[in-house]
Amino acid sequence: MSLDIKICGLKTEDAVAAALDEGASHIGFIFFGKSPRNIDPQTAGRLRQAAQGRAKAVAVTVNADDATLDVIVAEMKPDMLQLHGDESPARVAEVKQRYGLPVIRALALRERRDLDAITPYIGIADRFLFDAKPPKGSELPGGNGVSFDWQILSGFDASIDYMLSGGLNAGNVAEALEATNARGVDISSGVESAPGVKDVSLIREFFRAVRAAKSADAA
Repeated sequence: MSLDIKICGLKTEDAVAAALDEGASHIGFIFFGKSPRNIDPQTAGRLRQAAQGRAKAVAVTVNADDATLDVIVAEMKPDMLQLHGDESPARVAEVKQRYGLPVIRALALRERRDLDAITPYIGIADRFLFDAKPPKGSELPGGNGVSFDWQILSGFDASIDYMLSGGLNAGNVAEALEATNARGVDISSGVESAPGVKDVSLIREFFRAVRAAKSADAA
């Protein structure tokens, strides 16, 4: 089974090029003012052009209203939307209907019972993204560089499609993949030299680690 790899929080041509050249299946652009990875829709629209025919471009938002999403969709022309706030199942359905785009619903996990939150979204969200709950005091719903106990996903329903996120890096991605049934991984801060500053060498190192993990698994 192929593994999807999403490099999120991209802001520069060099970082986009590195992600695409290494084989990213998805590239993500974040529209959230409090994030060091925040980008404007026009710049995202320019950068995402490089992904045409190569990877899916994902617009990541946090409790965005229709007016905000209208601008993002018009300017960036994303292939998918990722809702990373408190959006209800009804809101996810509204967004899908309004824009005709698949939606990734991000949910924060800390313990096994947190997985119960996905139930009302099944059949509505096209995919899930499991991230770690933010540390106390953080204003960011994601991109905090912290992971959760991947063992809580042991025995999780394999029919539910999800990407794994939260504190991933080249040093732990093999362990994360071994512990879960994730069909994709999402990384942001784990390939940065400073908050919001993607490091091309770290992006390449992450892909090397993923390839090594897949080769070991196939052996």
